[in-house]
Amino acid sequence: MNIKIKATNFIMTAEVSEYVTRKIESLSRFLNQSESTLCEVEIGKTTNHHKTGDVYKAEVNITNDGNQYYTTAESFDIFSAIDEIRDEAEREIVSRKKKNTTLFRRGAKRIKDMIRNIYK
Repeated sequence: MNIKIKATNFIMTAEVSEYVTRKIESLSRFLNQSESTLCEVEIGKTTNHHKTGDVYKAEVNITNDGNQYYTTAESFDIFSAIDEIRDEAEREIVSRKKKNTTLFRRGAKRIKDMIRNIYK
Protein backbone atom coordinates (compact mmCIF):
# COMPACT_ATOMS: atom_id res chain seq x y z
CA MET A 1 0.00 0.00 0.00
CA ASN A 2 1.39 3.38 -1.04
CA ILE A 3 0.59 6.10 1.49
CA LYS A 4 0.98 9.78 0.63
CA ILE A 5 0.56 12.25 3.47
CA LYS A 6 -0.04 15.95 2.89
CA ALA A 7 -0.20 18.64 5.58
CA THR A 8 -2.21 21.84 5.05
CA ASN A 9 -1.85 24.84 7.40
CA PHE A 10 -0.15 22.46 9.79
CA ILE A 11 3.45 21.54 10.57
CA MET A 12 3.87 17.79 10.14
CA THR A 13 5.75 16.15 12.99
CA ALA A 14 7.26 12.68 13.01
CA GLU A 15 4.78 11.60 15.70
CA VAL A 16 1.75 12.57 13.60
CA SER A 17 3.22 11.03 10.45
CA GLU A 18 3.92 7.76 12.24
CA TYR A 19 0.42 7.74 13.78
CA VAL A 20 -1.23 8.27 10.38
CA THR A 21 0.87 5.53 8.79
CA ARG A 22 0.07 3.06 11.57
CA LYS A 23 -3.68 3.75 11.42
CA ILE A 24 -3.92 3.62 7.63
CA GLU A 25 -1.77 0.48 7.37
CA SER A 26 -4.29 -1.29 9.62
CA LEU A 27 -6.87 -0.87 6.83
CA SER A 28 -4.84 -3.10 4.50
CA ARG A 29 -6.37 -6.26 6.00
CA PHE A 30 -9.77 -5.19 4.63
CA LEU A 31 -8.46 -4.40 1.13
CA ASN A 32 -7.22 -6.64 -1.66
CA GLN A 33 -3.46 -6.81 -1.40
CA SER A 34 -2.02 -5.23 -4.51
CA GLU A 35 0.81 -2.89 -5.38
CA SER A 36 -1.59 -0.48 -7.09
CA THR A 37 -3.36 0.43 -3.83
CA LEU A 38 -2.93 4.16 -3.29
CA CYS A 39 -3.89 5.98 -0.12
CA GLU A 40 -3.77 9.78 -0.05
CA VAL A 41 -4.15 11.38 3.37
CA GLU A 42 -4.52 15.12 3.92
CA ILE A 43 -4.48 16.57 7.41
CA GLY A 44 -4.41 20.12 8.65
CA LYS A 45 -6.14 23.01 10.33
CA THR A 46 -9.32 24.22 8.72
CA THR A 47 -8.95 27.82 9.92
CA ASN A 48 -6.94 29.82 12.44
CA HIS A 49 -9.70 32.05 13.81
CA HIS A 50 -11.83 29.77 15.98
CA LYS A 51 -12.47 31.15 19.46
CA THR A 52 -12.56 27.75 21.14
CA GLY A 53 -9.29 26.47 19.68
CA ASP A 54 -7.97 24.88 16.56
CA VAL A 55 -10.20 22.68 14.42
CA TYR A 56 -8.37 19.93 12.57
CA LYS A 57 -9.56 18.20 9.43
CA ALA A 58 -8.47 14.82 8.12
CA GLU A 59 -9.31 13.34 4.72
CA VAL A 60 -8.42 10.01 3.21
CA ASN A 61 -8.85 8.86 -0.38
CA ILE A 62 -8.14 5.17 -1.02
CA THR A 63 -8.00 3.68 -4.50
CA ASN A 64 -7.89 -0.13 -4.67
CA ASP A 65 -8.60 -2.31 -7.73
CA GLY A 66 -10.93 0.20 -9.34
CA ASN A 67 -12.80 0.98 -6.12
CA GLN A 68 -12.48 4.37 -4.51
CA TYR A 69 -13.18 5.14 -0.86
CA TYR A 70 -13.26 8.71 0.46
CA THR A 71 -13.85 9.82 4.03
CA THR A 72 -13.41 13.06 5.93
CA ALA A 73 -13.59 14.11 9.58
CA GLU A 74 -13.20 17.25 11.66
CA SER A 75 -12.25 17.41 15.31
CA PHE A 76 -10.59 19.61 17.91
CA ASP A 77 -7.71 17.12 18.16
CA ILE A 78 -5.67 15.88 15.20
CA PHE A 79 -5.38 12.36 16.61
CA SER A 80 -9.12 11.97 17.14
CA ALA A 81 -9.74 13.21 13.57
CA ILE A 82 -7.35 10.53 12.28
CA ASP A 83 -9.13 7.89 14.38
CA GLU A 84 -12.49 8.99 12.97
CA ILE A 85 -11.37 8.72 9.33
CA ARG A 86 -9.85 5.30 9.98
CA ASP A 87 -13.10 4.01 11.52
CA GLU A 88 -15.24 5.55 8.78
CA ALA A 89 -12.99 4.14 6.03
CA GLU A 90 -13.17 0.68 7.60
CA ARG A 91 -16.96 0.89 7.78
CA GLU A 92 -17.20 1.94 4.13
CA ILE A 93 -14.82 -0.77 2.88
CA VAL A 94 -16.55 -3.55 4.83
CA SER A 95 -20.06 -2.45 3.84
CA ARG A 96 -19.17 -2.35 0.14
CA LYS A 97 -17.53 -5.76 0.39
CA LYS A 98 -20.63 -7.21 2.08
CA LYS A 99 -22.89 -5.63 -0.52
CA ASN A 100 -20.88 -7.15 -3.39
CA THR A 101 -20.91 -10.57 -1.70
CA THR A 102 -24.67 -10.39 -1.18
CA LEU A 103 -25.30 -9.42 -4.80
CA PHE A 104 -23.09 -12.27 -6.02
CA ARG A 105 -24.89 -14.80 -3.83
CA ARG A 106 -28.31 -13.59 -4.94
CA GLY A 107 -27.28 -13.94 -8.58
CA ALA A 108 -25.81 -17.39 -7.98
CA LYS A 109 -29.01 -18.51 -6.25
CA ARG A 110 -31.13 -17.36 -9.20
CA ILE A 111 -28.91 -19.25 -11.66
CA LYS A 112 -29.09 -22.36 -9.51
CA ASP A 113 -32.89 -22.11 -9.38
CA MET A 114 -33.03 -21.71 -13.18
CA ILE A 115 -30.89 -24.81 -13.67
CA ARG A 116 -33.11 -26.79 -11.29
CA ASN A 117 -36.20 -25.78 -13.28
CA ILE A 118 -34.59 -26.88 -16.55
CA TYR A 119 -33.83 -30.41 -15.35
CA LYS A 120 -37.21 -31.06 -13.70
